[in-house]
Amino acid sequence: MEQEFTKIYFKTIIQGRLEFGTAKSYEKVSKMFILRAETYFKNQIIFTAEELFDEDKLTLEIPRYVGQISEKVYKNTISLLDYCSQFAVAGSIRAWMSEGGKIMHYNLMEPTSDKAAVRSFLKGRKLVKEKGREEEAIAALSKAIEKYDRHAQAYERRAKVCFRMKNYHDAKRDYTKAINIDPTIPTAYFGRARVHVLNKDWELAIDDFNNTLKKSIALQPIYWKSRKLKAECHIKLKQWDLAEFDLKLYSNRKFGPDDINNNYVRWALYQYGLILNRKGEYNDALIQFNKALDIPPHSKSDVKDAEILLVRGLAKKEAGKNGYIKDIKDAAKLGDKKAKTLLGEMA
Repeated sequence: MEQEFTKIYFKTIIQGRLEFGTAKSYEKVSKMFILRAETYFKNQIIFTAEELFDEDKLTLEIPRYVGQISEKVYKNTISLLDYCSQFAVAGSIRAWMSEGGKIMHYNLMEPTSDKAAVRSFLKGRKLVKEKGREEEAIAALSKAIEKYDRHAQAYERRAKVCFRMKNYHDAKRDYTKAINIDPTIPTAYFGRARVHVLNKDWELAIDDFNNTLKKSIALQPIYWKSRKLKAECHIKLKQWDLAEFDLKLYSNRKFGPDDINNNYVRWALYQYGLILNRKGEYNDALIQFNKALDIPPHSKSDVKDAEILLVRGLAKKEAGKNGYIKDIKDAAKLGDKKAKTLLGEMA
């Protein structure tokens, strides 16, 4: 009797876009895709050529694929897409396979050839990471754009440098150009949203943070950074229910030890508690304030113990619990002016 093997499937997300620039490159890569899919991989891949290639735009496009596939099919698909990326003049494709909330595989497929636009972009992207070399980075990225003016990744990286140099007008312009060329890049939406925040354009920022969430995955730090910043925008607009939704998700998330989002959990718990307080859900608010006090502040600008103790004391009072006076006194001892005033009124 033949032994039967059950295939195991894993959640997979793939998205991105490759630009080939010329009809010659496009024709060659599209033909090679079909040949290699049939010959090397026996068509055990996710996509067909018809699903990916756009002859009018000279591109390979995957707006967003989400599915359950086997590890073999994933690896076959990644291998073929990586092969195709070497014909491209610009673009990138990202892929994730995960199980149980953990990333099994992450793959970035992008051109690394000797084409001038590719070389300039790779040089510029490397320089972006080096503090003090912003002008050189901009020069290299601008050269990549000169060589190929639909280089979405070069626009996005140049925007990042402009933002760092506080040239927000040019940053917003370049982020928008990147999005218009390739709407699958989450960092472009995130960067433009941060410009909107600086301009106090809260609604526009929320739209871009929402797009960041759609274009990223919940296993990436940028996804949760967007949740946190979107909640701030909702608070500015006094959209309490929408802010509560984001803060609840953020506060309950367990981040990895090196995730930057750990720095903002105390703030999120405090804000979540304030919203619950507003709704009269005092016992639930107390839970959030207690959790917040258990987390040490990550910087001088973080929510102070005195602020949390004061609102916890007020929540205890409204909930009919003991210990509220002690919380207010402790807040006053730590220098909270509101707590001192309140104690004076209570005397």
